[in-house]
Amino acid sequence: MPNSKMEASATPQISTSNGRAEKSIAAWIACVPLTMREMLLADLSEKSLAALPYLFDLWALPHQLPPKGNWRNWVILGGRGAGKTRAGAEWIRAQVEGGTPLARGKCQRLALVGETYDQVRDVMIQGDSGLLACSPADRRPQWRATERKLLWPNGAMAQAFSAHDPEALRGPQFDAAWLDELAKWKRAREAWDMLQFALRLGRDPRACITTTPRNTQILRDILAQGSTVQTHAPTYANRANLAASFLEEMQQRYGGSRLGRQELEGVLLSEVEGALWRPSEFLTLRRETLPSLDRIVVSVDPAVSAGKTSDACGIVVVGAALSGPPSDWQAYVLADRTLHGAGPLTWAKAVIAARDEFCADRVVAEVNQGGALVENLLRQIDPLVPFHARHAHRGKAARAEPVAALYEQGRVFHLPDLCELEEQMCLMTPQGFRGPGSPDRVDALVWAITELVLDPAARHRMPRTRVL
Repeated sequence: MPNSKMEASATPQISTSNGRAEKSIAAWIACVPLTMREMLLADLSEKSLAALPYLFDLWALPHQLPPKGNWRNWVILGGRGAGKTRAGAEWIRAQVEGGTPLARGKCQRLALVGETYDQVRDVMIQGDSGLLACSPADRRPQWRATERKLLWPNGAMAQAFSAHDPEALRGPQFDAAWLDELAKWKRAREAWDMLQFALRLGRDPRACITTTPRNTQILRDILAQGSTVQTHAPTYANRANLAASFLEEMQQRYGGSRLGRQELEGVLLSEVEGALWRPSEFLTLRRETLPSLDRIVVSVDPAVSAGKTSDACGIVVVGAALSGPPSDWQAYVLADRTLHGAGPLTWAKAVIAARDEFCADRVVAEVNQGGALVENLLRQIDPLVPFHARHAHRGKAARAEPVAALYEQGRVFHLPDLCELEEQMCLMTPQGFRGPGSPDRVDALVWAITELVLDPAARHRMPRTRVL
């Protein structure tokens, strides 16, 4: 899964997003020849075979197993259906159960916290991946609905709490806690703070947090703590337990979108208050097919240096349908070919390649920093390239605002696979860019739409007399 500079976190992370790490022990066993599997099962007793479904270490994906080491908070970030709830329930089992049904485990007093009491009951306790479904019959706890408590045969007790009522956590004390979907709690801060005061029993009280990532301050604060560890997986990591039609539909509908990055890939995305663009906009502005385009440009925000820490060279391809009055004109963002750490000649070749790929009419570039160098570089690759130099007389935010207005009017559309551009757009505010580095992709986008729509529309509204 590709990373972007807006997704960086100092929190240790285990990813099962691709490759061999996605497999459980059971999956590896399934890969050996049939005769070897039959020999393995033949050596097991009847009781051992009956216990196999409840040996989670055998079936678990790597992101579902707690990291080793000294930690207080374990955050499991994942896409929808990635197996977060099952991981939380099995972790609780591991804390509660002993060697026999009546033997004490590591923890005796636990908190189960969800957004509402109903969600604790329906998902964390009685759900398909909840505690009752995951527990073998001789260790299965009893749910006492009137008391909102789970009681295990060995005397351990878990109490259900709603994040809507943080004060209910004032008074009880616990040696472990499981919090589900914390990122969507309306009173997450208050509930989290009250739980910290209550998590004080035993030698090593810990909390497991299972959630689909949303850009909330409390989640970012927890991830930033030195006592927090993190595992992560996309929805696809748990594909063996999900309907193939569901995966196909989700990929077709949300793949390559910002919402898909969050809900399917489980990536924590940045979002800024007062941004010129909001994440929800892009889903409605997404298009799979194109109308007949009258003009196409490749826009460049050139990088003045090359290296790992240098700004990227923003390269964005945009087309426009210009039939009818200017109020009907539409722009279509076709591709993002931005390069990181590339030298001048490398990105110049990429610009010309994009021009050829999309049969663009013109290359547009900001030349405030590069001057004539930008045009000279491009003409080294193609001496006849149609080129228009743009000079910035206003700040980046001021140039972006008219383009953002076109988006609000529903006149700019995106093709799939533009998530990195969209993420950067959501960090641009009227006061400036709120992300790391420079908004290279946004700059290139703004110049392209200015060239295709804004400037021609202004000339159409206010024609000038030609002076001879």
